Amino acid sequence: MQIVAWRTDVRVAVSEGGVPITRPTLFAEVGPLREGGHGRTPHPLDNNPGSAAGHSQVGPKGFGVLPELCNRGSTTLSPVLKRILLALVAGVVLSLAFEPVAAPIVLPFAVAGFFLSVRGLRARQGWWVGLVFGVSFYYVHIWWMHVVALPAWLALAGIEAFFYGVLGAVVAVLGARRWWPLWVTAAWVAVEVLRSGWPFSGMPWGRLAFATVDTPVAASLPYVGMVGVTALLALAGALLAWLVVAQGRERRFALGAVAALVAVLAVPALASYTPDEVGSTTVAVVQGDVPGPGNDILYDPDGVTENHVRATVDLADDVRAGDVPAPDFVVWPENSTASDPFNRQVIGDGIREAVAAVDVPVLVGAIVDGDPGHVLNQGIVWDPVTGAGERYTKQNPVPWGEYIPFRKYLDYNIGDLSSIGRDMLRGTREEPLTVAGVRIADAICFDVAYDGGIQAQLARGAELMVVQTSNASFMGSDQIDQQFAITRLRAIETGRWLTVASTNGLSGIVAPDGTVVATADPRTTAVLVEEVGLVDDVPPGIRVGPWVARLCIAATLAGLVLAMLTYRRRRTLPRPVEPGPDGPRLQETKQE
Repeated sequence: MQIVAWRTDVRVAVSEGGVPITRPTLFAEVGPLREGGHGRTPHPLDNNPGSAAGHSQVGPKGFGVLPELCNRGSTTLSPVLKRILLALVAGVVLSLAFEPVAAPIVLPFAVAGFFLSVRGLRARQGWWVGLVFGVSFYYVHIWWMHVVALPAWLALAGIEAFFYGVLGAVVAVLGARRWWPLWVTAAWVAVEVLRSGWPFSGMPWGRLAFATVDTPVAASLPYVGMVGVTALLALAGALLAWLVVAQGRERRFALGAVAALVAVLAVPALASYTPDEVGSTTVAVVQGDVPGPGNDILYDPDGVTENHVRATVDLADDVRAGDVPAPDFVVWPENSTASDPFNRQVIGDGIREAVAAVDVPVLVGAIVDGDPGHVLNQGIVWDPVTGAGERYTKQNPVPWGEYIPFRKYLDYNIGDLSSIGRDMLRGTREEPLTVAGVRIADAICFDVAYDGGIQAQLARGAELMVVQTSNASFMGSDQIDQQFAITRLRAIETGRWLTVASTNGLSGIVAPDGTVVATADPRTTAVLVEEVGLVDDVPPGIRVGPWVARLCIAATLAGLVLAMLTYRRRRTLPRPVEPGPDGPRLQETKQE
């Protein structure tokens, strides 16, 4: 006979002699019982290789063993503090998977560390541990934001760290369920999708998929999209965490699951997605450079426009001389004119001069006045005959960088934020632009990190991708390398050639396999002219990715609902007590 002694915060299975039945494990649960049941003999606890009550089950189970380091009066480091330290280290390590270090091999181990740090805790404890992970990861990952404004870095990274706190609480709940690696994988994807689009249009920097450039995993992008690759990487971390805590037969099962995932990831790498090209076009990418220190477009905004006009006129001279092939159209970067070309004649005249000289359409990046207090960041197709035509408006302006949230309620006229005098409005266009007969999917700067606008334009027939960007504000920081890595991954995901025009770096032309065909050195004036292929096939990942997101969100919500129902049911279940002189009694209690 076994006697199960219960307390309101922990459980210990003991024999009649009071000796623990199960072996302690480092990542045992600290908090209320989650699985095994109340008022009955529990199933095998915490990955114990032995069986209980004659049961033998294989599969990841919830934690329930109380390690000796949790004993009251222990002089060792508290288990929650150990988890906080693990989360702190895991967050910093995850940042190393991205530029400038770009060591993607650490990614699944960092994710595994996060899962291990929060799984088995109460939801409230998981929130705090997850927040520590988010702070250590995100404040390091977007350190470059401080060059725009220190308050912007503090606010934006703080908001994103909050989401990892939420993730920690959710994983603490779902990690107690059987087959928990699948549940926590869904939770990671769901929270990543949520924070990438909300609030204030979200912040997708730090998505797991964005660390896969120049790795075999990137080959999966055309098949499952960015969200799908994140799911695979999160699952890899969850399976590694399972491998750490599993014992005996279950550990062999976990090892087999890890091997199976590696095999799945190897398939796209061996059979890469190769779309058929339906034609070609010749594109000229102009990088005009930024006068002065190079990190401030507003230092000499008219000089920026003049640089791009002169570079385009020189291109026309080179074409006439036969030194370079004639382009079908030209791409200028974001902020190639920082003032409205329709309201300032000198700017409009400069653009018309450049377009007339090269005698092909130019996709101009311009700041255009909106209603009072607002501006638009647009890509404008400027034709040598018909003038300004179709426009794409940036869909994801940066909070505290290009607009101030809640400006009408709060006074932000302090420090660097005082320079943001007008708020940038977001665009909604989903149709590709037509430039010289080519349908292009445009993305302005941070838009390249968001899925929705790109997916919409590809689904409507875009044959080529163009990114117009101005990284001048981030010159000398890691943001430039991080964004260019994301840009290369977009080329792989969409199966499209991709051209990048930047005011002073990095400009380049990327092939559908992510190879950089041509690039311009930062802080230089340069023109890249290349013939690129056109593709009208839509990769499966463009359609699969959104469904992966929906499935993970639905699974996470379902898991939380099931956990809530289970908790409410257990609050009034009978629980055993120590046998008294009159024999064992059952007692109805509420579980706190």
